[in-house]
Amino acid sequence: MSGVAEVVVGLVVLVGLFGVVVQVLPGAVLVAGAVAVWGVVTGGTVGWTVVAVAVVATLAAAVGKYLLAGRHLKRAGVPNSTLVWGGLAGAVLFFVIPVIGLPIGFVGATYLAEWVRVRDPRAARAATVAAMQATGLSILVELAGAMVVTLAWLVGLALT
Repeated sequence: MSGVAEVVVGLVVLVGLFGVVVQVLPGAVLVAGAVAVWGVVTGGTVGWTVVAVAVVATLAAAVGKYLLAGRHLKRAGVPNSTLVWGGLAGAVLFFVIPVIGLPIGFVGATYLAEWVRVRDPRAARAATVAAMQATGLSILVELAGAMVVTLAWLVGLALT
């Protein structure tokens, strides 16, 4: 792969890492996709090993983030219906108030759904905090997976 193409892959990886943290872009998919393209074009043992690491790390992070976040929410007693309301409101407000509408809608609707369900402001607040913690946990797990993919790519670059 040419130097210019490798710089483009690097830029896509950086955008993907940013997307993982900000949650506006499908960051992990961008990182894995760019690294996979690099690995396929590079070929050989190093290229295909990097592709395998990228696929396994991305899939493991995707599964892990849902399992860990789900377990955290279950322990906190937050039902799935509350998260559905939070997600729907976040998605709608994302388009009404670009970018910042997503967290505002998610947090607000999560609190409101729990308040309506249990009629206790403290319990609603606790459920909202647990939902925000689970969101943060899932972002960290996804970022860890994307960083493993990035590291594999950097090692692959050094070896080729």
